[in-house]
Amino acid sequence: MNSLSGVMVIGLTGQTGAGKSTVSKVFSENGFAVINADEVSRKVVEKGSKCLDEVSDFFGEDIISQDGTLDRKALAAIVFSDKSKLEMLDTIVYPYITGEILRQIRKHSANGEKLILLDAPTLFESRADDFCEIIISVLADEDIREKRIIERDALTREQARRRMNSQLDEDFFVTHSDYIIHNNGRLDTVNEISKEVSDKIKDYCIRKQNITIR
Repeated sequence: MNSLSGVMVIGLTGQTGAGKSTVSKVFSENGFAVINADEVSRKVVEKGSKCLDEVSDFFGEDIISQDGTLDRKALAAIVFSDKSKLEMLDTIVYPYITGEILRQIRKHSANGEKLILLDAPTLFESRADDFCEIIISVLADEDIREKRIIERDALTREQARRRMNSQLDEDFFVTHSDYIIHNNGRLDTVNEISKEVSDKIKDYCIRKQNITIR
């Protein structure tokens, strides 16, 4: 439940490859300020950051490129093949991610943007769902997600499966979400459903807290 006074935070999450970005775009076009947790996660491990120092201290200098930036492929090869190491990475980075998300929420609020969509693939794992009034999960069939991940990230089938298997299962998303959007088919259908859901949520938030949408 959202405990942040004066704003309404809506959590958008779901399975990797399900197509959250498509849904997020519709919400943005419908008046929601969007915080992208993927962008936040990149920001907190930028070259010279305290978070990156902690990650390299644990995983070793092999995950640092020659220019001092994080070698994401090297780190992914480690954590997606060892659940305990993925959990350790999460333990290190999630406090930094949470702090930056809160900073951005306050910034949006100060700018008069009171209705915020938090697009976060690890919404539950990072406990960022604690900020959220409503949670939406985007789901898709495994074969469709696998194909999308391989094309999007230039991965092998085995690498794609490792990433998929590292996530919470579909039943968890279904039982812990207020809305489920299935993204298996036509783009126009997903856009239409997303618009309908965003309208319902916007109306609810306006009625509950008298929030004005810019």
